[in-house]
Amino acid sequence: MNLLVLGIGNTLLSDEGVGIHVLHALSQGAPLPDGVELLDGGTLSFTLAGPIQDADALIVVDAANINAAPGSWKLFDGDAMDAFLLGNRKSTVHEVGLTDLRAIALLSGHWPQKRALLAIQPQVVDWGELPTPVVAASIPAVAAAIRQLIEDWQTT
Repeated sequence: MNLLVLGIGNTLLSDEGVGIHVLHALSQGAPLPDGVELLDGGTLSFTLAGPIQDADALIVVDAANINAAPGSWKLFDGDAMDAFLLGNRKSTVHEVGLTDLRAIALLSGHWPQKRALLAIQPQVVDWGELPTPVVAASIPAVAAAIRQLIEDWQTT
C-alpha cells in the first residue's frame, strides 16, 4: 500500500507549522513501514494533487481550529475528514486549500478511500519559527497516533 503522510503548514508562523514539525518527529523515530512516504506540503499548492492522487491512503497533519484548548488534537477519519474540510472553509495563508485538492482528486477519480486528518489546535499563528510549548507538547502524541493509524491500515 502506498501511504502518503502529508504535513501542512508554514514554519515561519509558529503553531501554523505544526504539521511539518510532526513530520520531522515521524522521520526521527523508528523507521516507518515500506510504502509510507512523508511529504512536506508546506503551505499547499496544486502540485500536491499528483501525490494525493497516486496514494492508496492519505494522512494529513495540519493546524486547524477544532474549538478546543491549544495543543488539543483530533482525528477525522474517512467521511469525517471530508465533512470537516467542507464545513471549515477558513481564511488561510495557504496558496490553495486542502478542500481544493480534494476537489481535484475527486474530479480525477481518485480520492483515497483510506484517509484521515489529524488537526491540532494552534495557540499562536504569528511570526515565529517554533511552535508554542503547549502545541509542541502535542507533537509526540500526534506522531504516535499516526504510527498507530498506519499499523491499523496495513493490517486491514
